[in-house]
Amino acid sequence: MTPPVDRESAAARTQALRAEIERHNRMYYALDAPEISDAAYDALSRELRELEAAWPDLAVSDSPTQKVGQAPSAQFAPVAHAVRMYSLDNAMGLDELDAWLGRVREAVGYRACEFVCELKIDGSSLALTYEDGALLRAATRGDGRTGENITVNVRQVADVPTHLDEAARPAAHDVQGSLFDIAAWPATEVRGEIYMPKASFERLNAEQEASGGSAFANPRNAAAGSVRQKDPQVTASRDLATFMYAIAEPRALGLARQSEVLEWLRRAGFHVNPDVIVCADGPSVHEFCASAIKRRESLPYEIDGVVVKVDSLALQDELGYTSKAPRWAIAFKFPPEEKTTVLREIRVQVGRTGNLTPLAEFDPVTVAGSTIARATLHNIDEIGRKDVRVGDTIIVRKAGDVIPEVLGPILSLRPKGAEIWRMPTACPSCGEPVWREEREVATRCVNAGCPAQRLERLAHWAGRGSLDIDGMGYEIITRLVDTGALHDVSDFYALDEQDLAALDMGRVKQDGAPVALGPIVAAKLTASIDASRRRSLARVFFGLGIRHVGSTVAEALAAEFGSIDALAEAASISPLAAGGGVTLAAALASDPIARVEGVGPKIAESVRAFFGNAENRALIERLRERGVVLAEEKRAPARPQTLAGLTFVLTGALEAYSRDAAGAALKELGAKVSGSVSKKTSFVVAGDDAGSKLAKALELGVSVLDEEALVSMLDTGHAPGFVAATSDPDE
Repeated sequence: MTPPVDRESAAARTQALRAEIERHNRMYYALDAPEISDAAYDALSRELRELEAAWPDLAVSDSPTQKVGQAPSAQFAPVAHAVRMYSLDNAMGLDELDAWLGRVREAVGYRACEFVCELKIDGSSLALTYEDGALLRAATRGDGRTGENITVNVRQVADVPTHLDEAARPAAHDVQGSLFDIAAWPATEVRGEIYMPKASFERLNAEQEASGGSAFANPRNAAAGSVRQKDPQVTASRDLATFMYAIAEPRALGLARQSEVLEWLRRAGFHVNPDVIVCADGPSVHEFCASAIKRRESLPYEIDGVVVKVDSLALQDELGYTSKAPRWAIAFKFPPEEKTTVLREIRVQVGRTGNLTPLAEFDPVTVAGSTIARATLHNIDEIGRKDVRVGDTIIVRKAGDVIPEVLGPILSLRPKGAEIWRMPTACPSCGEPVWREEREVATRCVNAGCPAQRLERLAHWAGRGSLDIDGMGYEIITRLVDTGALHDVSDFYALDEQDLAALDMGRVKQDGAPVALGPIVAAKLTASIDASRRRSLARVFFGLGIRHVGSTVAEALAAEFGSIDALAEAASISPLAAGGGVTLAAALASDPIARVEGVGPKIAESVRAFFGNAENRALIERLRERGVVLAEEKRAPARPQTLAGLTFVLTGALEAYSRDAAGAALKELGAKVSGSVSKKTSFVVAGDDAGSKLAKALELGVSVLDEEALVSMLDTGHAPGFVAATSDPDE
């Protein structure tokens, strides 16, 4: 799409991209059910990175571009990784691979630098912890710092050793020229990929279809879903395997190179991919990548690229990390395979957040080993840009995934009379009029009661950042929707404890009896639902899922209006709703919503659209009738506002606080907390692994505080060199 030419458009687009990417992250990592191809996801991420680079003041610390993976599921106990597990940056072509090789060569200067090339296994990340040589714990990557404990399931995987082979025990190792005896194995966290072989995947899907179950989309999703089963016997039946390729702290084993790491893993008894080579230069790396592409289809497991790493661990340390990925490694992604087929129909699918997505349905065609017959066309602008019409012969491809994308038509084969496709004006699910925000690509149904988006809205309302109904996850919500107990978020507050206890969970026991939710879980859920009635107004605003209203905007609206009625009234009288004749400057000056700091006309328009819908207004009344508090009194600050007028930016990892907790503590003292550094920033608080925000602060001359200074400031309530203004004449 055309890049935004002004900050307002860029801000709206970054918000839309962040919401879309977060949704796809949740579908991929938490639900193992991706909706788009890797290539489409990478395109969204790249567009967001480019916007944040072009408009630095729009960058925020919790952007998907700064995250690794997804927060761990509440279904499994959390596991803190010994050393953070990073993701990898991608090279989408040889030019990007060469650019990375050039940056590495420039950084290491005259010193020799070799590269290790490894096949990129299309599986799920895994971390295995061994103490005294015995398997202690297995975990997923999670968000990179904290994963999920899947030890019981991973013990069912045949090639995961329960004890390290004595051949790998380090009798001694050299540290700065001195030998140290090691009587016992050092604690070791080993990392790699758990995957499902192609033959096992085909057999599993055949069994799924025979039993009436849903087929898995690809071996990667099958592996991720299999290792996160509640019943370890299910995992045992899935025929999983591993390839291990890294150690969290290799120097504890006396290792100095990535090639040595791989050799040690082999000696220790791990399954290590044999297709590895050490390359001295770029042409050798190119040769390995070309060979891997040719051999891809003949391998018994899926690969989607080649991982290239600097071999020397010392040079890896020098090159370091960005906030998301190591600078010493990159994933070269394979170019997608392309096929032609005939487009038979374009139908509209309503997403769980109300987004109307056109879906191409075409004659089945085999692409990279999978038969596909449909692909998303994303939005009406994308259809117009590609000029795809029903009856066209189209080019489709997939990038390491079975979910394809449509590249475009072969115009020379277009049939006569092929018509331009139009987006419907009414939601195909509920029949309500659809709405497209000006300068936005998405067409949306804003009816909160729309059946197609019900599940996602319900899960969002119950989520930790919203009304925080502890224990109310997707599985329970889905069963409540299926049984007719939940239609919209107000129905949470009509649930009966006894009915919850008897809820059929859609599974059966060994004796054939249905599995019910049970009285213990039902009691906890009922208490949590009751507690959620009294959450803050900001959480209610956020939980309603109003387009563009994230947690920060929700807090600003709650602080400004104090009740949902006041916000609804402001939405009804906004001058922007009058249409033409109102200049942007005049609207901003007089619109009670748009003039709230951090809101602006785009978000104000979205708020008006929400309250302008009769179904949404009726939902609010049902929430009121069922005891949800929709207003709050403005309370005097608990602490003196000694930091009022100051703006802080938090970057890097803090030990004493999470960044959210540190931000909340600063706000209690009257400070503002921003996600980006500018000339208006008062202080940047830099923890470990501080990245571009610290560099920006130094460039602009913004004062930088370490964590010790932050703790002191929060204790005393005073910032270094700053005297707070006060309205009390006696102070």
